[in-house]
Amino acid sequence: MSAPRSPVVPAAALLALTVALAFASAAAAARHHSYSTVPAQAERADDEVRRMYAAWKSEHGRRPRAGNCDMAGDEERRLRLEVFRDNLRFIDAHNAEADAGLHSFRLGLTPFADLTLEEFRGRVLGFSGAARRAGSTRYLRRHGDQLPDAVDWRQLGAVTDVKNQEQCGGCWAFSAVAAMEGINEIVTGNLVSLSEQELIDCDSQDNGCNGGYMQNAFEFVINNGGIDTEADYPYTGTDGTCDANKLNEKVVTIDDFVNVATNNETALQEAVASQPVSVAIDAGGRVFQHYQSGIFNGICGTKLDHGVTAVGYGSEDGKDFWIVKNSWSADWGEGGYIRMARNVPSPRGKCGIAMDASYPVKYSSDNNPTARAAMTVLEMVVA
Repeated sequence: MSAPRSPVVPAAALLALTVALAFASAAAAARHHSYSTVPAQAERADDEVRRMYAAWKSEHGRRPRAGNCDMAGDEERRLRLEVFRDNLRFIDAHNAEADAGLHSFRLGLTPFADLTLEEFRGRVLGFSGAARRAGSTRYLRRHGDQLPDAVDWRQLGAVTDVKNQEQCGGCWAFSAVAAMEGINEIVTGNLVSLSEQELIDCDSQDNGCNGGYMQNAFEFVINNGGIDTEADYPYTGTDGTCDANKLNEKVVTIDDFVNVATNNETALQEAVASQPVSVAIDAGGRVFQHYQSGIFNGICGTKLDHGVTAVGYGSEDGKDFWIVKNSWSADWGEGGYIRMARNVPSPRGKCGIAMDASYPVKYSSDNNPTARAAMTVLEMVVA
């Protein structure tokens, strides 16, 4: 006699359960924050929510998910609408508190507005930490030297356009590539968009769309003797087979990489003053999912799960911030960027930004024999 079969739970029921749990979590959070002095927001009318959802789907090209045989299209659309409605309720409540001065940032309808928090985490996070080298004093200031009050490598021409990792946990590759693009421009004067797909396909130390580590990516490029351009080895958003021919197209090289001293925002500032820096953060929170603008001072932990790139820093109205390039398209945040609170009480930094930072080193360029000397002068000026 065969063993009894386990019941098969339809996907629709699983999604419905996920939505119900999300609603219950939101209600619990509301009860937890019942001390708030901000009046409860009036529920948006159903017609208004439906119009907003239709406009959002049109803007982001959202289509029903394919390959789900257990869920009829109409039922999935209904459930997605309810997820969207719950996220919109959360966004409205937060922004009412921001209007009352309780937050320095606002939320909005990002590309993830129809995803539960669990779905969001499973789609776009992918940092996998490993053992680190000791921190470096490469950019350590001498006594009496001052750092610039603000730096923005975008304005200095060392940052490419915001990219989109899509439904691939390849954030680590985007973070490492942005840092390499930055130092290459600083040394050679040429801003070249490099290939994340080469790292996802060919870097065997990491796990492609299932996660990786920026330092491993730097090591891969060093050992390979360079990395190809994005134009020649374009991004597909999926794991692929390493293209040996493109692997040999070593357009941009780096010589080494350095880890920034751990849990030290000043050390991180010294590094970012000199070049874009790969950093890891805890980006798995609901406020991060829906971040739209402002200086992010929201609740987050230090369970590092996402690789991004610090491309500058500054201050606004007495609040210090990091300028962080993300890889969730220009439709998220401030054109694809987030400003995160800087010089916070915890030495780990906001969302752990000072816990695991690193940057590539490039001394010379085949196209510019004086580049190494120029880089040495730059380091003396900033150090």
